[in-house]
Amino acid sequence: MTTLTVNIDNKKSEKAIKAVLDALGLDYSVAAQSEERPLNKSEQKIYKNLKKSMGEIRAHQRGEIQLRDATELLDEL
Repeated sequence: MTTLTVNIDNKKSEKAIKAVLDALGLDYSVAAQSEERPLNKSEQKIYKNLKKSMGEIRAHQRGEIQLRDATELLDEL
C-alpha cells in the first residue's frame, strides 16, 4: 500500500482530484485543514520571539518585572 499526501488550497482543484480518484476506484481520505506542518526557520524565529514576549507580558502581569512604557521606547529610538 502506498500513501500519497497532497496539499490543495483551491476547492475547485480539490473537487477535480477527488473526481479522478473516484474514477480510478482509489480509496482516499480528506484530512482537516488544521494539520500542522513543520515550521521553517523564519517561522521558528517568529514563534520563539512571540513566545518570549508572551512570557514577559505574563511576568509583568504577575508583578515580577517592569516593562518600559511607550515614551521610554520612543526616547531610545
